[in-house]
Formats: sequence, structure tokens, C-alpha cells
Amino acid sequence: MTDRAAARMSAAAAASALALALYARVAWPWVVFGWIGLVPWLAALERTRSLRQALIAGLFMCVGFTLAVLGWFPTAIRDYTGAPWALAFGVSLLAAPILEPQFVTFALARHLARRSGASRWRTALAAALVYVGTEWASPKLFADTLGHGLYASVWMRQAADVAGAHGLTFLLLLGNEAALATARAGLADAPPRSRLRRVCAPAASVAILVLALLAYGAWRDAELAPEGRRTGAVTVGVIQADIDHYDRLRATLGTFEAVRTILDAHFALSTEALGRGAVDFLVWPETVYPTTFGSPKSEEGAAFDREIGTFVARARVPLVFGSYDADGPDEFNAAVFLAPAEHGAVAFETYRKAWLFPLSERVPAAIDTARVRRWLPWLGTWKPGPGPKAIPLSLRDGRTLQIAPLICYDAVAPAIALAAVRGGADLIVTLSNDSWFTYGDVPRLILILSAFRSIEMRRPQVRATNTGISAVIAPSGALLATTPVHGRAAMVATVEAAPRTSTLVLAWGDWFGPVALACGVVLVAARRPRRRPARASAPGQSASR
Repeated sequence: MTDRAAARMSAAAAASALALALYARVAWPWVVFGWIGLVPWLAALERTRSLRQALIAGLFMCVGFTLAVLGWFPTAIRDYTGAPWALAFGVSLLAAPILEPQFVTFALARHLARRSGASRWRTALAAALVYVGTEWASPKLFADTLGHGLYASVWMRQAADVAGAHGLTFLLLLGNEAALATARAGLADAPPRSRLRRVCAPAASVAILVLALLAYGAWRDAELAPEGRRTGAVTVGVIQADIDHYDRLRATLGTFEAVRTILDAHFALSTEALGRGAVDFLVWPETVYPTTFGSPKSEEGAAFDREIGTFVARARVPLVFGSYDADGPDEFNAAVFLAPAEHGAVAFETYRKAWLFPLSERVPAAIDTARVRRWLPWLGTWKPGPGPKAIPLSLRDGRTLQIAPLICYDAVAPAIALAAVRGGADLIVTLSNDSWFTYGDVPRLILILSAFRSIEMRRPQVRATNTGISAVIAPSGALLATTPVHGRAAMVATVEAAPRTSTLVLAWGDWFGPVALACGVVLVAARRPRRRPARASAPGQSASR
């Protein structure tokens, strides 16, 4: 690739990355860029002449997207590890092909399909399928996909219950291909009437995609409307104390005073929430009790355990909160379901976080050595839990609520919520510690990602975080109540927790990713049949015979 071609390709990738950064604001009118943002890069891909050029084009887009859309990531690395910002930036840059590998496979698939003689639309279809299949197959750190940006449209996002957010991504990719074809037809050197005819087909394709999403979403949204029915109404108190970086608090105050400060704040806010009316249960955030519950490590820990239990017994209201759990030498990030029982006693059940964040919570056994831990003292030591489950919570009015618990990273992909809802869960409860991701609009983007679990499963969700954004989410993905980032709040909200409807995602699981990958590979590998040359006529024979 010449320097001029490389500059042209990098400029195209930069233009698309900036357009997608605007789209990532997940708000009108920026949502339009989801349908056209990739056009500059796609136009540049059309000019690639080799697999090497396609690979370079994909890498440019990986880097551009990472810098433009995930630009906050180096700061998060620096804050968590203490590494210099320049080193954190370099790590983020080098990790770009791992964070966003779908751009590389998309570019390669598109080039191979074109080289095999596929038509424009078969090429577009094959590349889009490979893109989505790659996102499904690769361990993407943030499970991000373009479809999440359609959350800004109340109606367009509803189609996530058919094929998940990846299904929305697939439609966006086809929309971008149609937008490119429309632009090319409009700029072609042809008579105006001919240009108009060529523009109509791809422009109509974009319009049909958008209108189909809107029509389905309008129907689904109307179907999910409460219509005054409150048979399964549950009132929940969500506590956000705006206390972050528990490790730093412990280093400053000492372990006892740090736990004392955290608990006092949550007791006070919980009392405030209970004073507003009949609260069915309380929710505190992830690791809000930063030690083991039920297996204390000291007399002070046992006293704190009793204090939490006494609070629940006196309030006669169940409490779900984040803590640690122990099993011999192993510790787990856990959600504790603490319920008052007869004679003032309390009973509890735990859910152990199944999907741990790489390195900061879970370290692969192959690199988990004493030397590595000396170099990187911030590495996590938790073990993953046995997997998802629905946990029954007895409310004070006698009802039993089946809850699908998610802890922070559990919410990034549908598998865990899917298994719990299939197990009978009426309500998703998510506990999160978002204090490491309070940059710019990132807390809202994390909230939106969690909201897609409610859309896919058609179950409401209660989300409690320590620094925001805590929320109560309807099955349509609508935010019924929220707290501000770095706000201290005792939020009380009511949600309809009775199961209302089923979805294709619930019936078939996360089906679209593997199907897309298989179909995409087949389309890329398939070669266009070549026409046989016409047989020459024998001397003296008529060619038309």
C-alpha cells in the first residue's frame, strides 16, 4: 500500500470513527450516524486490492474506533493500576484489535467475497454476518456492539427481543451498505433520470429497514404498556451512598472505620427510603459490605454481620446487598439475599458472581504466579461462582419474588440473565460498583447496556450502584427512575414484576451470533459459478442450429 493510499484509508477510518463517536452519545439526532457512519470507511474498503490492504484497513478502523469511542479506557487503566497515562494509552492502543476484532474480519470477509465475484448485496450480507458472528465468538471486553446505540429510539430498540443487540447491529451494517450504494448511484456520471433510477433501490432499502424496525417497535411498545394493571407491582428502595474506592477508604481510615462509614451511610439512607411508604425490599450496590458476610474474619466482622441482620429484622423488609462470600480459602464476589424470619431471626442466600472481569477480578491460571503478582499487585483473587440461578425472595406481604441476580460484569452479555429468567425469574436485580468508570457519559452507557437485558428478556430490572447511575428499568427498556452520577440518594420506585410476555431470545437463546457466523463463512467461501464459454460451430454448420 502506497503512502497516499494509507493516508486515504486512515482518513476514511478516522471519519467513520468520529461519526460513530457521535452516534455513541445514544441520543437524537446523533442516532442517525448509526445508519451512515461507516460509509467513509466502506467506500475506502472498496478500493482495496489485496488481503493485506483489507487487513490494514480493518486495523485502522479498530484503532480509530477505540480512540474515538473508548477514549476513556486509558484513564480507567491508569486509575485502577496506577500506571502512567502514557503507558495506559499505549496498552489501549495495542489492545485495539482485541477490543474490536470485528472490523478486521469484516474487512477481510468483504474483500474475499468481492474477489470471488459475489454481487454487491451478497458481499454486504456476507460481511455483515461475519461482523456479527465475530462479536459473538470473540471475548470482547465490554461486549459493545453498534446496536446498543439504537437505545435512543424507543421503538427501534424493541427488536432486540428477536435477535439481541447483535441483530440491530446487523441491520445497521446493511443500512450503511445501502447508504453507500445510494451515494455512489447519486454521484455516478450518468443522465439524471438514470441516476434517479439507480438511487431508488438502495435508498428504498434503508427506508424499509428503518420503517420495519419502527413498526415492530411500535407494536411491541403498545403491547408492553401497563394499561393500569398492577397485579405484580413491587416497590423497591435503591440505595446509592456515593462512596467509592473502598480500598482507598480502608487505607485512609483503617478497615473498621471504613466499614463503619459505609454501613452508617446505607443504614441512614435505607431508613429514609422506608419512611416514604411500604417498601417491599431494599437493594444496596456491589461489594458495599467489603468483607465476608456469614463467615466473619474477626470479632468486629461478626458484630457488623449481626448489625446488618438486626436492621433487616427490625425493618421487617428483605435486603439484597453486595458482599464477599467464602468457601475455605476461596473468596467470591457475592450478592446476599437477607430476609427477616420468624422470631426476629434472619435467613440468607447468596449468589456468587459468575462472570468476573479479566485481571482485576480473575486471573488465568497460566499467568497466576507469585512473580506476576509482585509485578501487578492489583490483580484480582476472586473465584467465579457456579453459574446463574433464580433466587426466591419472600416479601413481607407473603409474596415470593423470583429474582435473577447479576453482579456488574454479569450484565454485559445475555447468557447469565437468560438462564436465570428461564429458571423462572420475574425480576432482574443488578448490583454494580461503577466507581472506576465515572468518566463523561460512560455511566449512562453502562446503564444502557444493562437495559438491553430487560428488553431481550422482557423482565423489569432494578439496578443499584455506589456512584450512579442506579435505576429501575421497565421491560421495554424505559427508565422508570434514575439517580444522578455522584449523587447520594434513597430512590423508591414501583415496577410491575409479574412475567408479561415471552421473546425469541428467551425461546432460542443467543441464537443470532452463531447462525450469523456460520452463514457468513459459507457466503464468503462460496464462489460464483463461472459461465461456460459458447461452443464453436463446426465448419459448414449454422451457429443457430
